[in-house]
Amino acid sequence: MNLNYAIFRSEPIMTLNDLAQIGSHNKREKKVYNSNPDIDIEKSKDNIELVPLNDKYVKGFYNIVKDYKKEHEERMKTEREDRKKTFKQMLDKSNNVVADELLFTATNEFFKNMTREDIKEWADTCMEFVYNDLGYTKEQVLHATVHLDEKTPHIHCVVVPLIKKYDKRTNTERYTISKKQYIKDKIHLSELQDKYHKRLTEKGYDLERGIKGSDRNHLTVKEFKKTTKYFENKLNNVNESLDNAILDLEEKMKTTKNTLIDKEYIKVKKDTFDSMNKVIKETKKVKELEPKIEQLFNEVDTFTKSHKSLEKENNNLKREVKALTTRNQKLTKENKNLKDILKQVLKSIKQFLRELLKIGDEKTKDYTTFEVKGYYDNKTLDSDDVYDISIGTTKEDDLFDYASIPDYMKTNYSQDKSKDDYDRSL
Repeated sequence: MNLNYAIFRSEPIMTLNDLAQIGSHNKREKKVYNSNPDIDIEKSKDNIELVPLNDKYVKGFYNIVKDYKKEHEERMKTEREDRKKTFKQMLDKSNNVVADELLFTATNEFFKNMTREDIKEWADTCMEFVYNDLGYTKEQVLHATVHLDEKTPHIHCVVVPLIKKYDKRTNTERYTISKKQYIKDKIHLSELQDKYHKRLTEKGYDLERGIKGSDRNHLTVKEFKKTTKYFENKLNNVNESLDNAILDLEEKMKTTKNTLIDKEYIKVKKDTFDSMNKVIKETKKVKELEPKIEQLFNEVDTFTKSHKSLEKENNNLKREVKALTTRNQKLTKENKNLKDILKQVLKSIKQFLRELLKIGDEKTKDYTTFEVKGYYDNKTLDSDDVYDISIGTTKEDDLFDYASIPDYMKTNYSQDKSKDDYDRSL
């Protein structure tokens, strides 16, 4: 007999970048899904939006916490400069979550022969659990969707546990984000999973409560291997015991000669009867272990596919990083070449302007002085450039004063100085 389990998990989201990534997955915005065998993009249009979100996750998040953000920014106005943080910096560096992702599903067999409407009714029951048992308000739900484009239907419900909490230090109520307000610890989570199972069964769903303490989604690869090895050994042992018991019974049956059969009774030797009981006992052990093995197999299968998907995505990101690194190196080289070219162009312009100030008529010199001042104002030229252009010319005083060049750097343009004395810095 296949047992169907009610599954409810909670995954903390620690940073806004993580939230953005989860949003891209839940709203099917990633191009990588085109090559992901676990997701059938053509079926994504059938996904059910329980709590729609038209915006990106981060924008939707900021809309929920706008009062919290405003309160933080007001507080930062009176904070010491070395302690000031932007709202995002504060969120990402705190030990609190920015959001919590609730996952609801069941073993695959449960959804067989269910229509889209049937799954929607099940999903509505899950959302009743979110509102009535967990205690979230509709305003705290960022997004909730049912994915029907994967092997097993499941709900992603992302909530922002924004609350107002009394601050003893300031003797005021302040906003904060606290998952512990809704799921205190693992013991409380287990109690909530009991409530979730009860709510579903009261609605008529034939589901077993998920195996307690089997939150394998949080296990490391090493722990997964260890757990899987344990069940493999256990299954091998009970299978071996059952095989031995059956063989023993078969041998006993061969040597049993005084079996008596009448209309109501079968008489067998005691040791043969004991062998029969042993076979029954070992068979029960196998049957008891079967759902746990099946559950573990499903979770290992999901875990493996998830890691394969992450590995594939990681490889794609590595290729992108390599391509970007190459592109960056190329741009850096191009930027250096452009800087060298601009440096030469600027040098030529400075030489040209200086020549105009030296050999031009008064009208040309006045116009050139006006242009130099304009270049200085828009920061194309700095005070050193103005010095190089005007030193030893009739416009030296005017341009030195305009660029606030110290008087001690001035010279008498009427002195018999060679051109190279003033031009060598150019």
